[in-house]
Amino acid sequence: MENKYFLGVDIGSTTIKAVLLTTEGKVKHSTYQRTRPVESAKLTCSGHCSNCGHCNLGSLKVIVDDFLKEAEVKREDILFTGVTGSQIVEDLDRFIPYDFHVSEVSAHVAGATHYYPNCKAILDVGGQDSKAMLYNDAMQMWVSKLSGICAAGTGAFLDSVALKLGIPVEEMAEKVNYDSRLEFSSVCAVLSATSINKFKNRYPIGEIIAGACRAQARTIISGVGEILFSYKGDILFQGGVAANKAVAYYLKEISGNNIIIPEYHKVMGALGAACLARKNYSLKGTLEEKKTFYPDIPLKSVPMRASSTRREFLGRASDDGRPLVWRNLFFPTEILNAFDTRILTLETYAALFARNSKRVRKALDVAAYKGFSAETCSFLRVLEGVELPKADFAVSTSQPCQQGERIFQDLARENNFMDKFFSLQTPVRLESEQTVEVIAEGLKSAVAGMEKAFGRKLDEGRLAEACHLSNEAAAITKKCNYLRWNSPPLLRGAEAVYNAVLFSQLWGKQEMVDIQKQYYEDLLARREVLEKLGLDKQETHRILWLHLPPFYDTKLLDFIELTCNAPIVFEEVNFVDWAALDPDDPYRSLARKLLTVGYLDPKLRVEYICQNTKDAHLNGCILYNHGFSRCSLADSCFSKHLQEELKKINLPLLRLDGDCMDQTTDPCSTFTKVSAFVESLNEKMYGNIFGPVKQYGILMIRRAEEKAIEIRHNVRGGNGDAVFAHIWEGAKGELPANMRLFTVITLKKGESIGYHVHEKEAELYYILSGKGKYNDNGVECELFPGDGSLTNSGEGHSIEGASDEDLVLLAVIVKD
Repeated sequence: MENKYFLGVDIGSTTIKAVLLTTEGKVKHSTYQRTRPVESAKLTCSGHCSNCGHCNLGSLKVIVDDFLKEAEVKREDILFTGVTGSQIVEDLDRFIPYDFHVSEVSAHVAGATHYYPNCKAILDVGGQDSKAMLYNDAMQMWVSKLSGICAAGTGAFLDSVALKLGIPVEEMAEKVNYDSRLEFSSVCAVLSATSINKFKNRYPIGEIIAGACRAQARTIISGVGEILFSYKGDILFQGGVAANKAVAYYLKEISGNNIIIPEYHKVMGALGAACLARKNYSLKGTLEEKKTFYPDIPLKSVPMRASSTRREFLGRASDDGRPLVWRNLFFPTEILNAFDTRILTLETYAALFARNSKRVRKALDVAAYKGFSAETCSFLRVLEGVELPKADFAVSTSQPCQQGERIFQDLARENNFMDKFFSLQTPVRLESEQTVEVIAEGLKSAVAGMEKAFGRKLDEGRLAEACHLSNEAAAITKKCNYLRWNSPPLLRGAEAVYNAVLFSQLWGKQEMVDIQKQYYEDLLARREVLEKLGLDKQETHRILWLHLPPFYDTKLLDFIELTCNAPIVFEEVNFVDWAALDPDDPYRSLARKLLTVGYLDPKLRVEYICQNTKDAHLNGCILYNHGFSRCSLADSCFSKHLQEELKKINLPLLRLDGDCMDQTTDPCSTFTKVSAFVESLNEKMYGNIFGPVKQYGILMIRRAEEKAIEIRHNVRGGNGDAVFAHIWEGAKGELPANMRLFTVITLKKGESIGYHVHEKEAELYYILSGKGKYNDNGVECELFPGDGSLTNSGEGHSIEGASDEDLVLLAVIVKD
């Protein structure tokens, strides 16, 4: 395949990068250009592109066409094209034909490992976001962290500084005074002008630039360095910001790690896309196209739940004469249902508004007028911005959402019934029986308040019955969960997460029992279909969804399950594991339920999650981080604790920052994070990022074009680049257990593999072409085509290309 190439294109927020790769894995040509909007301000042209370049995508097409012309490469000479970057849009393939789209994370990993196959840590800082990637040896996969919505740790920050100082950003590093101790008071890309204006007429420019570069490095580390915290070793620094050596200097100072800037640091995403194009091409015809099968059997329990929701939330309390009680998610409904009240769970009521974006916007606007900024949870802002049905009583708990309790108090005060508001003081954990007694007494006090407000007593017999019904519903729910844990996906997580039985206000009612019974029958019917098809539960990924969903849209869940083919097989909000209630001792047993439901005690919640991952045979978790860690149910302390515990059982966690109610605050990197996460899971499960490979004939025959090409720099301390064409790869289980390497190595004249000693293994060389200068345990000789060498355990050797013709040799390593 002479004169054939692989093309990688990386379109970012401020630049476009492209790399042409030969079939041997060498970079033939590369480009890095800043982009700018065209005068027409059009994204695309209508109809067929006329190559005029007068729209934004057309201008990108012109850049790629000019790039190929400079490289003297025709379109028909390109075997495969991969694209990556934050600005890949739906119509791009009309202008730049490509074969696949890959996340920037996977592209940067592929680019880094192409020349540095042993690298374990990568920092990429571009114009719009920054990324940290770390290879986890225990998990045997790459994990990553992307920056959020702030631009401070990205190229946008230095662009802003350069603009204020009136110097090209490319010249900043040359002017740095590394002795400066000037600290910036703000590292926000938008507000950086404040700091620049403060200092620019008082300090030399070298000191100001030093302060800016150090602030940049500190913000990169604080934004994405969490996963690198305990790592000690080389970090590859790449992306446009890596051109600023001052930032690299301060990254080393802050992290204590050696920072390496690769030769192609500006185009590593495009290089990785080209490398993955080679990999994808080698798998051509062998990738499985099948998607996860979900049985097409209607769930009869769904309309039952929908009917209950309409009746409870959309009807009017005056319709049936029952008193209306405002409730938060955690106050026991068994008591309220035994009282025969109408329940309005305020957080759920707010979530129903999310289906109508116009109403949500209006509610948030009203809350803003009242002084509630985005620092307040969007659920609670919606409640402050709508007119709530008048309540006869209100109950809340102090944990786990302290902010919620304060808002509920404010709403009660605003609606003039503070005397009918009861806040149950709930400790974080079950520390002793005294804790149970305190909560039990609090529940009794709440009941006494309601009795006074309603003018009637609570029927203790009905409370005992409510406990009995709650136990029956919990037992059925556990059976449902066990069935889902031990089956292929029976239904989509996008559907199940909205059931949220944990937060249901039907606990203690016969209706809950009936719905769960029907739900169990629905799952059994679906399980029967899958058994007939002979599907196995481990044929694909199995994801656990933690916390709440974005209520306004299922787009994110659809992307995970349908586009990325990673089924969400269970959801935290459907987990039930509290001790059975004692109908003869309802208050104490409800107190224990409240303390062990899982959300009050972070330690217990993490234990539940870790146990679920084992019971449900999961291989990944996704935490939807409502409120960007401002929510007490997904704050930094909780996610840090969870990350540490999941790491112990080698289970990867993806944290998605967003908002359950306000879609305007979702960062643009969400779908990139998901793609990168699933691609990494694919690499671990299937040996490539693209998905499952057909099993027939894969390991018996390996075609020449299917070999995995890897370029290693300074192998064993040698010179130059060695091209490894892996016929089969031991790391992916393609070789017998006693073999580690079976590959063809190519060395140009002067390139070498340095002297090294083998321990507990032997290496064989067989010369295919060219001439080699060989060192056999200190004795030098020459090797020619047809010659072979054997280096046993405890012996050493090296080899160097010694002729104008490339030295090509077969290398095999056999373990003792």
